[in-house]
Amino acid sequence: MDLNSLRPTPGSTKNRKRKGRGPGSGIGKTSGRGQMGQNSRSGGGTRPGFEGGQTPLFKRLRKVGFNNYFRKEYAVVNVKELNNYEDGTVITSEVLKNDGLIKRNLDGLKVLGDGELTVKLDIKANKFSQSAKEKIEAVGGSVEVI
Repeated sequence: MDLNSLRPTPGSTKNRKRKGRGPGSGIGKTSGRGQMGQNSRSGGGTRPGFEGGQTPLFKRLRKVGFNNYFRKEYAVVNVKELNNYEDGTVITSEVLKNDGLIKRNLDGLKVLGDGELTVKLDIKANKFSQSAKEKIEAVGGSVEVI
């Protein structure tokens, strides 16, 4: 079997309709648009969601939600992801970004306590969860809030 011998399964494809190609085609002259009216004209028709002047559905429904422009979004890293570092390493957001553990610095770095920590590290971050702080100090590491 070669690429040039491949054919679609019989019945799986149809010929496209050639509109405006004479009365014998079944869709000649007006091309299936009818005689007159807005939709028969070129560029005719209404925008999506238009309901003939009636208040559209998207305007009738209630507004939902709230976006807080002042919220802080932190880059998050878990304690278990820090086991790859050697003892005594100083961990900052720049170090984590260079190693690919976080993508962007955002509004700061937050360390969470998921998993176990086996290495003694000095970690500098904007926020720590209580469990992360306990796990880091239990191994002998230090926590510094920037």
